[in-house]
Amino acid sequence: MNVAYRLVAGPLALFSLYGGGAKAVRSRARLRPRMAWVDSVPMPAVRGIGLLEVLGALGLVLPPATGIAPSPAPAAALGFTVLQIGAIGVHLRLGDRRIALDLTLLCAAATTAWLGTARL
Repeated sequence: MNVAYRLVAGPLALFSLYGGGAKAVRSRARLRPRMAWVDSVPMPAVRGIGLLEVLGALGLVLPPATGIAPSPAPAAALGFTVLQIGAIGVHLRLGDRRIALDLTLLCAAATTAWLGTARL
């Protein structure tokens, strides 16, 4: 189960670390080409989402890697699951039907949460 967790959580964490880092530091103009939804959300909220994604990515990887307090890892995965449900809702509300990536990330996050709880 440990190998399966790492195979799913690793790419999810890398994707979230990159995307969250971009949201945390880039301007609205630089985010807009790939994230059209940033026009409908205040920038402090975009920055907050980015920070949560970065912290969540660390929460997916560091506890299992260090063996110290492994219980935050499934909680981080559950947080990503909720985040993706919200992201799908925002995309659909704005009329953007391109949610394949969000659905993929939702499945990866839910699988990671399940594998994380099965490891404990």
